[in-house]
Amino acid sequence: MADPSTALPPDPDRTGADGGAEPRVVIIGGGPGGYEAALTAARTGARVTLVEERGIGGAAVLTDVVPSKSLVATADVLDLVGASAGLGIRDAEDAGEPVAGSLTVDLARVNERLRALARAQSEDIAASLAASGVVVRAGRGRLEDAEHVAVLSADGEVVEVLPADVVLLSVGARPRELPEGRPDGERILSWTQLYELDELPSHLIVVGSGVTGAEFASAYRALGSEVTLVSSRDQVLPGGDEDAAAVLEEAFTRRGVTLCSRSRAASARRERVADGDGADGGDDGDGSGEGVVVTLEDGREIRGSHVLMALGAVPATTGLGLEEAGVRLRPSGHIDTDRVSRTSVRGVYAAGDCTGVHPLASVAAMQGRIAMHHALGDAVSPLIHQQVSSAVFTSPEIAMVGLGARELADGADGEVHVLPLATNPRAKMQGLTAGFVKLVVRPGSGTVMGGVVVAPRASELIHPITLAVAQRMTADELASAFTVYPSLTGSIAEAARRPAAAE
Repeated sequence: MADPSTALPPDPDRTGADGGAEPRVVIIGGGPGGYEAALTAARTGARVTLVEERGIGGAAVLTDVVPSKSLVATADVLDLVGASAGLGIRDAEDAGEPVAGSLTVDLARVNERLRALARAQSEDIAASLAASGVVVRAGRGRLEDAEHVAVLSADGEVVEVLPADVVLLSVGARPRELPEGRPDGERILSWTQLYELDELPSHLIVVGSGVTGAEFASAYRALGSEVTLVSSRDQVLPGGDEDAAAVLEEAFTRRGVTLCSRSRAASARRERVADGDGADGGDDGDGSGEGVVVTLEDGREIRGSHVLMALGAVPATTGLGLEEAGVRLRPSGHIDTDRVSRTSVRGVYAAGDCTGVHPLASVAAMQGRIAMHHALGDAVSPLIHQQVSSAVFTSPEIAMVGLGARELADGADGEVHVLPLATNPRAKMQGLTAGFVKLVVRPGSGTVMGGVVVAPRASELIHPITLAVAQRMTADELASAFTVYPSLTGSIAEAARRPAAAE
C-alpha cells in the first residue's frame, strides 16, 4: 500500500503480555477515526476493543456530518425547485408563480428523518464492527498509562481496566462556546442541537462564518428562514479561496441572507417579547413570545427567533489522563502527532479532530487506518496534507485540494488556470451561472498542484483534480483524458487547456 519513496517502517512487532500472537488494540472513541482503525486492526488479526460513550459513529455520524449533510440535501431540493422558473417550469395552479412558491417545510418531519438516518448509519457501523470481531464497551475511556485503558461509567466510576499493546485516541472535538452565550438547546443552539427543533426558525442568527456557519446559513435560508450571518472577518470562509468566498457571498446576497462582516459577537441571550410579536419584529414561529438578542462588541444588537453559535470546535482531550501518561498536547489542547499518527508515547496513537490536523471525517478515517497499519506491522505512507480534498456544502458547493490561494499569497510558485462555470454547456442547460473551476499548476513542468471547484456537486467534481494532485499528473495529461459531453467535468479538462491567468 505504500509508495517506497515515502513509506516508513513499522514499529517492532507488538504482542500481548501473555505471549500471544495477537496484539491487543484498545481504541478510545467510536467516530470515523476510531471505527475505521478498529476495522483495520481486526482485519490484521488483532484483538480489538473500542470504548465509546455516546454511540458508534461518534459526533460525525450522530450529531454532525450525517445529519447536517442530510439537512443540506433537503435544502438543495428546495433550491433546485426554486430555480425552476428560469427553466420555464410553473405551478399548474398559478401560471404566474414558480413551483417552489407552493412548497413549505415541515421541520419536525425533516429532523425526524435526519435523526433516523444518523441512527441507521450508527447501527450499520456497529454491525460491521461486530461482524469483524471488534468488542465494544459502552463508557468513557481514560488512559491509565501506555498499556492500560480504564472504562468509566456515566458517574465516573472505573468499571474495567483493559490491557493494551496499542492504544488509539480518537475522541473528537466539541463546539466552542461563547461565555456569555452558552447554548440552552432551545433558542441558543450549538450545531449538535439543531436537529431537535420542531418549528422552522423565523429568523436564525448564525454567529460564525466558517464552514459550519456558512453551511447552516445556506441551508436554513433555502428552507425558508430569514438568516443573518455574523462574521468577524472581511469575508465568509476565512482562510479559504477568496474567489470562492466571493461567489458564495454573492449567492447569499441574492438569496436574501443578511451579512454582518467585521462584526464580533460578545453575547447572546433570550428575551421575552410582546404577545404575538417575534423577537425579529414578527411572529417568532412557535407562538412562545420568546426570541434572542445577539450583542456585538461594538454595542449593536441583532434580534431573531433563534441563534446558532458556530464558533468552531475545541478538542475533547480533557479528563483523559493524557498529561499523566506523558502524551504531549499542543497549547490548543490538541494531541501532538506525527504523519503516521504517533503521539509522544510509544504505542499510543491519535486520530481525528482531537489532533487538529484537518477537521474532516475522511482525514480522521485515514489517520486511524494509517495508525493501525503502522502499529501492527505494515510499512505505510504517511498522511500527505497536499492530497487532502475538502468541501463546503453550501449552495453552490465549494471543494478544494492541494495548493491554493493562501499558499500562493505566501510566495508559493504556481500558475492559476481559471474557467467560469457559465461557459460550460451543461451549466447553461441547467441554468447555472455562478461558479468556476480553478487549477494551480507548477510553472515549467505543468504538474497539477491544486484546484478549487465552485459548482453544484463540487464535492464530487473535485475527485479528478485530487487524483491529478496525488499522481503528479500534468495539466496536459488531465486535459487529454476523455470527458462526457455535455458535463460539468468538461470544465476541468477545459481549465487544464487554458493559459494561466494574467497576474
